[in-house]
Amino acid sequence: MSTTAPTILIVGAGPAGCTTALHLAKLGVKSILIDKAVFPRDKICGDALSGKVMDIVRKLHPDWIAEFQSSSNAVGSYGILFVSPSGYRLRLPFKPSYTAEEPAPGFVSKRIDFDDWLVNKVKQEPLIQCIENTEVRHYTFDEENQTWQAQCKDGGTLTADFIVACDGAYSSFTKEVAGLITEPQHNCFGLRSYYRNVKNMDKENFIELHFVDDFLPGYFWIFPLPNGEANVGAGIRADYLQQKNINLKKQFERVIAEHPEFKERFKDAEVVNDIKLFGLPLGSKARKLHGHRYLLAGDAAMLIDPFTGEGIGNAMISGFEAANTIVHCIAQNDFTEKITLQYQSTIERKLSAELKLSAKLQQLANYPRLFNFVVKRTVKSKALSDTFSAMFYDVNIRAKLKNPMFYVELLFSTFK
Repeated sequence: MSTTAPTILIVGAGPAGCTTALHLAKLGVKSILIDKAVFPRDKICGDALSGKVMDIVRKLHPDWIAEFQSSSNAVGSYGILFVSPSGYRLRLPFKPSYTAEEPAPGFVSKRIDFDDWLVNKVKQEPLIQCIENTEVRHYTFDEENQTWQAQCKDGGTLTADFIVACDGAYSSFTKEVAGLITEPQHNCFGLRSYYRNVKNMDKENFIELHFVDDFLPGYFWIFPLPNGEANVGAGIRADYLQQKNINLKKQFERVIAEHPEFKERFKDAEVVNDIKLFGLPLGSKARKLHGHRYLLAGDAAMLIDPFTGEGIGNAMISGFEAANTIVHCIAQNDFTEKITLQYQSTIERKLSAELKLSAKLQQLANYPRLFNFVVKRTVKSKALSDTFSAMFYDVNIRAKLKNPMFYVELLFSTFK
């Protein structure tokens, strides 16, 4: 049995990569974390941090929650405002019963700030070697020595016993080694811009999801940020974008200027930065996320929620479980697929049921009349509203929405 500590290379220092490295360090395992960027760096995203994110932060270090909550770079959010295509408004708190005086269950923070906060935690950990401004371009596997050769853009090469690919939606490892490709029906295109002085922002910082006809089955969003700013964007599934021949940027600008829901709210708003486009690989399809001496995590594993668009929470869960799997491999002195299968099984157990349900819910937006009906009924029914609210933290309650009888009950006003 080898007594030499294996070299663990984590490619990508976003939430998935940082979580993997930090949890490994907590478990006493050294790692190398590499990223092509120099932090702080911007990341195109909705910037919403769910309760999943806070749960993983708490597991990494319980004191970090209070530190983050007191940060001037984040605002607490207590729920989501859904607006149907016909304008029905449904406020769903993340918890059915809450007060604005208690700590918020969710937050919104620019990724340039949140990711930098995580990277700074990494840099304080002696068991993690953090390498910035170095892009890995190509990978080869040395069968004789059972090691990976990661070839960098600058001509250098890193040798590793194990790789965790956390390098995002356009991961070269995911495509080149794991053989996964993005498919239009399982991919979303989004855009994001920052605005200042958007009118009528929610007093309890509810994030807003507007299901306007122009972006169905996607949505237009407005998320509150510190200092009077807002993250504003829109997303639509790639296959529908192609079928409808939509210019997403022009559609976005037209909706802000002309849609009755937004034109007054944005009349005096100031654009803080340029509109930026990005891809979101959706977790609406089961994929193989493990292999011989490697794992995929975060967006490189295509784990974004198809309905809510959440990616950060699922990324951090995958990074946390990647670290647990690596520790198991080290204990067994076995890095083969037989052992890394543990990771696949854990991710499926923790996320697949939720992702499958979200894929079903995503389809609801294809039927505006049904969507309007569901939202209208929910607004009028406290029991139904509580059921929808609970789906954010209880996957068993979310399963009701997959059952046809739920809509039969809804149709015949069983909910009071």
